[in-house]
Amino acid sequence: MLMALTFLGMIGGPQIILIIAVVLLLFGGRKIPELMKGLGSGIKEFKNATKEEETPKGEDKKD
Repeated sequence: MLMALTFLGMIGGPQIILIIAVVLLLFGGRKIPELMKGLGSGIKEFKNATKEEETPKGEDKKD
């Protein structure tokens, strides 16, 4: 746990630029928007799933 926090503290501007450059080299400029769209839809589905679990089962249907 402490090692993970130490590692996160070392990420700065140059490291982020390096990560972006590597992603661009691996996937190319045309694939990046598709990857981000897929990531966004995945996050949206995850949020919807967590909201559904938070609601009590008795309140879902009012028949």
